[in-house]
Amino acid sequence: MIRIGILGYGNLGRGIECAVRAANDMELVGVFTRRDPASVTTLTGVPVYSVKDVLNWKDKIDVLILCGGSATDLPVQTPEYAKYFNVVDSFDTHANIPTHFANVDASAKETNHAALISAGWDPGLFSLMRVYANAVLPNGSDYTFWGKGVSQGHSDAVRRIKGIANAKSYTIPVESALEAVRNGENPELTTRQKHTREVFAVLEEGADAAAIETEIKTMPNYFSDYDTTVHFISKEEFEQNHSGIAHGGFVIRSGRTGLNQENQHIMEFSLKLDSNPEFTSSVIVAFARAIKRLSDKGDFGCKTVLDIPPALLCEQSPEELRAHLL
Repeated sequence: MIRIGILGYGNLGRGIECAVRAANDMELVGVFTRRDPASVTTLTGVPVYSVKDVLNWKDKIDVLILCGGSATDLPVQTPEYAKYFNVVDSFDTHANIPTHFANVDASAKETNHAALISAGWDPGLFSLMRVYANAVLPNGSDYTFWGKGVSQGHSDAVRRIKGIANAKSYTIPVESALEAVRNGENPELTTRQKHTREVFAVLEEGADAAAIETEIKTMPNYFSDYDTTVHFISKEEFEQNHSGIAHGGFVIRSGRTGLNQENQHIMEFSLKLDSNPEFTSSVIVAFARAIKRLSDKGDFGCKTVLDIPPALLCEQSPEELRAHLL
């Protein structure tokens, strides 16, 4: 059995707990938290410990899964814990992946551990699809659309605005842009032309709705580059209609083949997810299995999803995979 530890117990940590329980070759040995362990109750009754005690488990955990945030947690945590454990994280700040990789790689190699960063669906499965599509259709164009779904980072940004009691932000593909890509028109699309944003927010009493709407729509790096619609709703409506964390998206490559590039092809991979964190957790757990297997072979250092042979992700043996999935 592959012994798993979880560091951090929010939506992602709970998803990891469920995914490990569903795996026949894994067991969850503990959850480690920055909170008071006595205040945390897990879904399956697995013990909860203080993060201060995690190093006492160096020889009792095969893979430590890090469930912190990409902004401030993982850039520090993953290189640090890669010194003591095989680790997997879901770092998703695309622009900073090369730096994060280098930092984790140095730590993991120094102490003979295996690590994998940026597991999930984007980066993650979508990254794999982009690589496969580029390899198969070298003469072509890539398009990635996200949604319709809840953007947790954008939602958090809105909730930090003074006067907001609660909020959800949805990312929505522009249907005309999506159809143009699917039709093989190879459009050149700006950020605004690819996606819109829709915000549902609950105001605190006395808050200035007009000022808050302007602040949302002009927020740099989050909403200013998009056509954004803001709805102010009651707490009751919010809880009834916006409590889920659904998401999804599409990776599409349009390319040509033939002596004169006369034949066009469209490759598309899509996801429709009831729960973004639970699906992400399932991806992470599959890659945790691969990292344990690489560690057993002495293949240390940092990896990404692009470096992992698909057979290492599965519970089934190579013989079973060849017989039933190939």
